[in-house]
Amino acid sequence: MNNAASAICTASAVDEYTRYRDDYLRDGYVIIPGFYQGAAFEELVGELDRYVSEVVPTLPDSAAFFQEQGSPESLSQMQHMVDPYFAEFGIREPFVSLAEALMGEPVRVGRPEWFNKPPGTAHPTPPHQDNFYINLDPSPLTMWLALDPVDTENGCLKYLPGTHRDGLRPHTRTRVLGFSQGISDWSDEEAAAQVPACLQPGDLTVHHGDTIHSADCNTTTDRHRRAFALVYHTASAQRNEAAHVRHTATAREQHLGMGLDVD
Repeated sequence: MNNAASAICTASAVDEYTRYRDDYLRDGYVIIPGFYQGAAFEELVGELDRYVSEVVPTLPDSAAFFQEQGSPESLSQMQHMVDPYFAEFGIREPFVSLAEALMGEPVRVGRPEWFNKPPGTAHPTPPHQDNFYINLDPSPLTMWLALDPVDTENGCLKYLPGTHRDGLRPHTRTRVLGFSQGISDWSDEEAAAQVPACLQPGDLTVHHGDTIHSADCNTTTDRHRRAFALVYHTASAQRNEAAHVRHTATAREQHLGMGLDVD
């Protein structure tokens, strides 16, 4: 994982979050209402706004994805955010303690990401497993912090509970920018069994890297669906280099096919 940083936290803080571990291990995800609020949340939102206005215009196409090139309001994803503020954000509390409570050992964090579905987004997020992209053993976890009210109308995450216990499924190429691979043997029955994660700003959902999840289109005309994400892995995790090379090549081919500058 790029820019991994050792995380330090207190035993008491980890103990506080172990109550979520059973649900996480059973379902492959857990929702924590009101996890990050108040002044700390407002500071994060302000720093994200700064990054969007000041840093994104300087980034290559492969680091910031727009649904329409030349349309700033259509920004839909920022990958591997490189910035002094965000470089250290992932080792802050309470995120680290929660990650260690769920994973059961010391963790490291990768560079953060930002997701958005602007109003009227016609592209659903395909069903996928994060670790098909990340390629770590053991599998990492993703923390997804809602920045806006999120529901079924503007494209909330939807989980298929328990799928983290079945390992990685076959994936195939998609035409969805930022999600170059989607599950290839997805069924209508599985789609119907997904559970929506409706959230308010500051609510957090955490999912296992092998948990299948997706998101629908944003059918609203005036509501964004923004979220800030952190990926944690155990300090002992090892990358499957062959799988990582294959995924990187596929993503590059997708970007080139869409006319993006990847150099």
